Amino acid sequence: MTDVTGKFFWYELMTSDPQGALAFYGDVVGWTAQPFGDDLAGDPYYVLTGSGGGVGGIMAIPAEAKDCGMTPWWGGYIGSTDVDADVARLTTAGASVKRAAEDIPGVGRFAVMADPGGAIFMLLKGSSPDGFAAPPPMAAGHVGWHELSSGDYEADLGFYTGQFGWVTGDGMDMGPMGTYQLWSQDRVVSFDAMTGAIMPKMPQQPAPAWLFYFNVGDIDAAHDRIVAGGGSVTHGPMEVPGGAWIVQAIDPQGAAFAVVGMRAHQGVGS
Repeated sequence: MTDVTGKFFWYELMTSDPQGALAFYGDVVGWTAQPFGDDLAGDPYYVLTGSGGGVGGIMAIPAEAKDCGMTPWWGGYIGSTDVDADVARLTTAGASVKRAAEDIPGVGRFAVMADPGGAIFMLLKGSSPDGFAAPPPMAAGHVGWHELSSGDYEADLGFYTGQFGWVTGDGMDMGPMGTYQLWSQDRVVSFDAMTGAIMPKMPQQPAPAWLFYFNVGDIDAAHDRIVAGGGSVTHGPMEVPGGAWIVQAIDPQGAAFAVVGMRAHQGVGS
């Protein structure tokens, strides 16, 4: 089992239409989904599974959150061994608490935080003694890249490296857009070990945010499925260092997401 402490390991979509989202992502990414638990009254939580096991979940936006203006979005959970202690530590380091630590029966203890630049992430300590098995690299349906559009580039870079031990790799000069700084949650400095990047938020983006890239086989087929399913492509397909291709998109309900994969002629199936 893999130690997920200080790493993103679970991804959750809160949406206005869970059934529509399940159909869309099942087609685009290839997930299967099952309701969590035996009580299916109300709005169930759907657990998503990729080729290497559990990936995350889809749920309806809670009524109280909708009343506060929440729109569909993808969030990521970072593993914690002590949520309350981490909340205190991270707050001292410049983060802010958006939802205080509390228990989810049968799941664990969690808290909702914002980094110094304002991007949201969650902390979670699971209640099960069973750990998480790491999926193979680029396993279909799992997250292959984590990208932060930062509201405070220098502060956020120091925050994640200082508080979670992430290590930096190369920085790519994007000219007026700033530096695209690679980093690794696995604390290994090599190009192949990089798991994400931080960049300054672009002026057209409404708020600082994390963007998660889901692995697909054929990037062009995924692009076409996004469009056919009612999503909108905002960028790509674009080749990135290492030979993979990316597409950034908005799902039919309005949540931002991305996919990463190869082209069919490169020898990877759809």
